[in-house]
Order: sequence, then structure tokens, then C-alpha cells
Amino acid sequence: MTSDDPISGRPISPARQALAHVMARTGLVPESKEEPEVLRRLARALEPGMQDVADEKYRHILCVVRQKKWISRLLDRTRRSGRVWIMRAEIEQAVAGITDPTADDAALERALAPVAEARLREYGTSPRAAFEAVQADLVDTGRVLSPVQTDLLLMAIAVAFGLGADDPFLETARREESRRQSTTSRIEKVARERREQEEQHLRTWEESLVPFSEVPRLLHCSSREALRWIAENRLPVARKVLESGGRERWEFDPTALVALRTQLPEWRRGSGRDGAGHAGGPGGSGGPGGAAPHAPDMGRKVANAVIARVAALDRYAAHFRTARALNRRITLVTGPTNSGKSYTALNALAQAESGLALAPLRLLAHEFREALAARGVEASLSTGEERILVPGSRHLAATVEMCPFYSPVDVAIIDEAQMLFDTDRGAAWTAAIMGAPARHLYVLGAADCIPMVRRIAELCGDPLDEISLERKSPLRAASQPVRLADLGSGDALIAFSRREVLDLRASLMQHGKRVAVVYGALSPEVRRAEAQRFNNGQADILVATDAIGMGLNLSIKRVVFASLKKYDGRQTRDLSVQEVKQIGGRAGRFGKHETGVVAVLAGAGSPSFVRRQLEADPELPADLRPFVQPDVDIVKAVASEIGSQSLYGVLARIHRAVLRKDDPNYRLSDMEQAFAIASALEGVEGLDLSTRWAYAMCPVDDRDNGIRRLVGWAADHAAGRKVLPPGSGHLPSAERAGREELERAEKRHKRLVAWRWLALRFPDFYPDREEAEDTTRRLNDWIESVLRQQSRARRTQKF
Repeated sequence: MTSDDPISGRPISPARQALAHVMARTGLVPESKEEPEVLRRLARALEPGMQDVADEKYRHILCVVRQKKWISRLLDRTRRSGRVWIMRAEIEQAVAGITDPTADDAALERALAPVAEARLREYGTSPRAAFEAVQADLVDTGRVLSPVQTDLLLMAIAVAFGLGADDPFLETARREESRRQSTTSRIEKVARERREQEEQHLRTWEESLVPFSEVPRLLHCSSREALRWIAENRLPVARKVLESGGRERWEFDPTALVALRTQLPEWRRGSGRDGAGHAGGPGGSGGPGGAAPHAPDMGRKVANAVIARVAALDRYAAHFRTARALNRRITLVTGPTNSGKSYTALNALAQAESGLALAPLRLLAHEFREALAARGVEASLSTGEERILVPGSRHLAATVEMCPFYSPVDVAIIDEAQMLFDTDRGAAWTAAIMGAPARHLYVLGAADCIPMVRRIAELCGDPLDEISLERKSPLRAASQPVRLADLGSGDALIAFSRREVLDLRASLMQHGKRVAVVYGALSPEVRRAEAQRFNNGQADILVATDAIGMGLNLSIKRVVFASLKKYDGRQTRDLSVQEVKQIGGRAGRFGKHETGVVAVLAGAGSPSFVRRQLEADPELPADLRPFVQPDVDIVKAVASEIGSQSLYGVLARIHRAVLRKDDPNYRLSDMEQAFAIASALEGVEGLDLSTRWAYAMCPVDDRDNGIRRLVGWAADHAAGRKVLPPGSGHLPSAERAGREELERAEKRHKRLVAWRWLALRFPDFYPDREEAEDTTRRLNDWIESVLRQQSRARRTQKF
């Protein structure tokens, strides 16, 4: 029976009556903003015909309603007190166990303490390991502990591990941490001072340069001789400056010119034998001042005797002496996805006595190795993180950056040549295509790489054959958008950020779909495992970023774009023709699906856009100059020339003087991160130039404070201390893991990638590689277990 409100005369709901009864008994009154939610929960809890609930049930409802407020209070208290290592997940777990709705701050802290202590113990098997793991996670998020916060963390770890206040761990850790912070401060201070010195040195050098008109006077020669020696690359041009009207001014280092005077008699005697001489790579256009002739054609092959003593980047092709000495032939094989580009090249490679297969990803290097093994050829493997040496093998599968430039082979393959246009990694493809020491080089890629590969072949003086392949199965654009609920088995849904991928995964799971995911932050092993789940039917739908556009073998029936725009690091723009073709071309795998379909998700854009991009001709890039960047040999040569062992100074000289921005043949790669690492390393004593360059090339992500961590490792290396491998940290059960825990594990994996990369180069200072590999496998297995969880509903910050 329902009572009426004596004031309004309207019936009082059973939930409100129950609330009145239980408030009278317990004295617990919800706040006004809590009351609507309490009433909703009471209504769900009431049995039919009942108008009251048990006191304990009411207390539980109040606790659940107040959890959000308690979480906010604890977050505020932990942050204000400096306990930034305590994560929201721990606070949520602690609050979920509170049964007293009147809990005050002291009660909240008592609930949090055992949860926080347990998590600290899970971070490592010892207090030291836990301390280092917590710090590493904090650095990933951009947090650097103050001395007070560091002491709080050490005391919390001591309590968690049951240590007394006089335990030696505390004093030792405090002393070591004080030393580390002092070292970090000193490194940063010295780095600032040395950068300023190098910049002043560079300014002084630039001010000392002289025009071409001064060269004959300094060398005691004629202008004609000076021009001939410049053409022969005997006289180094220090800097080329483009003036108004397109004229180019050449400037020279007078100190370097005077040092060459003793060689002039030999140059004069040899001029009849060497002729004009050419330097194997292109020079600048224009000449020293307006009256000088054009710079010589540098496209022909040349003897080593006339290669410049400094292989400047505007003569880049000449740097690869082994390749230039071979009678190379290049075959360019282009075609869309699913056109069989690699089949012929792999057969030729397998039949050759020696060979090299270069892939863009470690995963694909493994696949090349497996493809060779299937053809009866055992190959070694070389990637940034691992080496597998097969005794007696004369074949190698490697990532592009690991191309060996000094050991000639009969046949080489370089895959995904459209990466030449990538501002970050394009220089590696330039170097590989120019420098691969193969008598027959197969270059594989999409059609838009054709003009760039032609340009590189011309610069190298290598003959080029071209083969164009058609797609083996037809590809068409869908006429209508696809609703999320209508996605089915064999569909791949494409987004362009990790967050979007995980949001779409959660939405599809709410529709009862089994989902696999692929995105860039996942390791190659996890990506491969997720692809296998999709291919063998354990997952209905694949949700992925454009990471699927390269390499993974996927049995996709239909590609559906969740967005037709992407943020490329600089701006949000429409997908390019090549992106739509490369990603969409994954649909309709030959032998599995007769036709591939490319569609767009409802509300994400127009199907006509997809159709136009699929039907469009390849887009011709505005700039066809290949990207280049120095390698360790060029770095050392420039350092010798300028008389400096500062990597920052060398890179600054290269950036400012060696290759001008409008060079007609090459453009400098985006070396922003290498510059940043070199700059930070200026304050680290005891590392030679080659070692600094290796650190500058290490794959770190500065969004996770990777450079700061790298400098710390380098400082330990320079001091002769071992750098132990990063641990896996705290890994909750896969069933309880949310996005925060998953992202933290992905960042830990990145740390291990960088550590393993360095361990291959400096094994004496980065020991215990087996432990690092075991930790990597453990992280990969845990991440894959998390991604396999299919039964959980979407929650805030969860899947």
C-alpha cells in the first residue's frame, strides 16, 4: 500500500517510504545531492510489495553512493601530502572495501594503507627493486620526486616490507638517491654551459669564413685551379648560402685551406691523370659568387681516390663506397597491397648464394626469415634489439636501420619503399637503397615511391628496371556507411589513436562481439598474437590503428574507417590517397575472400570520399629529394674537421653548414630527438663520440620522459656502473586490469626495448640480457591476457 504525501497529496513512492523508515532507525541521512541516487538504488533493492530494507543494505547503498566523494578526498589527500605514487586504482580498491558510511579521513587512510602497502610489495622482490620500479613508472608520467617525496616513498616501502626505522636500506637508498640527484643537477648544468660554448664556437667559425674570392690568395693558386679542386672535392666548401635571385654563395674555412697548401704540388701533378674528377654524389647548384660556373655534375661513379675526405651530406651517395664499387642493378617492384610484390624477390633471394632482406619492422624481419626458411634457406637475423646468428649462413634478414653496408651480397630486398617519405625514418630507406652492397637490389613498395626511387638510382648512377603489379583480388568501396552494431566476422575497424581503438573495442564488446586490437604501442609479439586471434576466428572483429597498414598478414573481408581524418603530429587532415589504399587494401586477402570492401563507419564521413581515394592516381609528393642524416662515420669525420668531440656541436654544424635547406638533391631528416639527446648528453663525462652517437640513436619516447632516463643510464655507463634491466613492475590480474594499468605496462615495455637496444651495443654495461628478455616475455603475455578479456562491461577508465 502506498501512502500519500500530506503536503502535496501525491502518493509517496515505496523507495521514499523505505528511506524514511531506515533513516529513523539508523540516523543516517543522505546529503541532498546524494538522495536521488540513494532512492534509485533503494527502488532496485526493494522486493515487490515491500516498503523497507535491512539496515545493512541501506548502509551498503550509502557507501556505494559515497565512493566517488571518498575517492576524490583520498586523491586530494595523497597528492597534497606528496604521495604521488599512489594511483587511482589503489584508491578505488581501498574505497570499495569501506562498510561504514560515516567514514572520516582517518578511516579512509586506514582503508588505503594495506592496499598501498600490498602494491608496493608487488612492485619488486626487494625494497630496492620496488623503489626503482616505482620511480621508473613516475618518470614515465613526467613526475620527478622531490627530496621530501623521495623520503616519503622510502619510508612507505620500508613499512610495506616490514623494515625498521634503522634498517640499512633506508640510509643506503637515501645516500644513493642524493648522489643521483646531485649528479643529475650537475649534468644539466654542465650541459647548458657546453651548449652555450658550442653555439659560440659555431658563431665564431661562421664569422671566420671567407668567400671564394679569397681562396686563390690563401692557397697561392689560380681561380681556375681552385674551381677544379672544388669540383674534385679536394677543397671542402664550408657553407653554401642561397642569396636572392637564386644565386649561391660558397664560403670556405681559411684555416682548413691553409692546412691543404702542402698537398697542392701533388694535386697539380695528378690533375692530368684524374681529370675533372667527380665525387659520386650531387653538389650544389650555382657557384661561388655569381661569376662562377655551375657546380659539377656529381652523378657519375668515381674512384675512392677523389672521394671527399669528409663525406658531406650533399654528396651522400659517395659515402657508400662498397655499393659504389659494385656493378649494381636495381629492380623496383611496385603495386598495391595484395599484389604479390615480395614473391618474385624472395625467390631470387633464396636462389642467390648470398643475400639480404631488409624490413621496416622487427616483426617483418622475422617473417622474411621464415619465408626464406620455407624456401630451404637458413638466414641470420639482425634487429635493433636482437641477433640470431646461424653459423655458415650467407643470408641475413634485418630491419632497415641495421643494413650492413660493407659486406657485398648477390641479392638484396628492401621492402615498403614508400617509407622514403617518412620524416622520421625516411633517411634509413635512403641509406639502405643507396648503400645496400648488393649486385641486384629489389626495392618493393607502393606506386607513389616510383619517382623517389628513380631519383635515388640516378644519384647513384645505377640502372633501374621497373615492374608494376596489379592487385590479385578486386577491391571496391561500399556505397553505404556501416553502423557499429552491424559489424561482423572478418571486419577490421580502423581508428587513429590508442584511445579511439580501446573505446571502440569497449563499445563492440557491449554488443557481444569478440574483439582483437592492434595499435602502435603494442609490441610486435602482441600485435602478432592479436592478428592470429582474428585470423583463426577467436575474435570476430579487429579494431586497429593504421599499424595494420604494414606487414601483418590479416584475413580481412572488409575494412571500415572509424574516421576519415587523422592527426599526423602537426595537424588534423584528411586521409591521403596512399593511406586509404594502403589500409583499405588489407581487405579481401587473396585466397580467402573474393572481393575486398572498404567502407566508413556511420557518422564518420562520406563513402564517396573513400571511393574517390581508391580510384585516384598516386599522389606525387611536392618534394622528391630523399631524406638523409649522418651516420657514425660522417659524425666522426665532421668532428675531426671542426676539431670538436661534442656531438651537439657536430650536429649543429651539420644542421647549419653541411647541407643547406634548399639543397637540390637531398633534404636533412628530422633529427629533433637526436639533437635533444645529444644536448642532454653534453653534461655526461667519459663517453666518446661514437658512444654518444649510439645513445642519440636509441629508440626512446620523450613523451614518457625517455631522454631523461636515457641520460641517467648514460651517466651510469660513463661512471663504470652496470645498468640493470628494467623490471615488469606491478601487474594486477588481467581480469582486474584497466586502461591505466595497460598503458603503464606498455610504457614498461618501451623501457625494455631501449635497454635491450643498448645491451646489444654495450654488453659490458648492460648485463643480464636473458633477464630482460624474460621480463619482456612476461609483459607481452600479461598485455595479451588483458586484451583477451572479453566478458567485462565498459566502465569509467576500464574496458
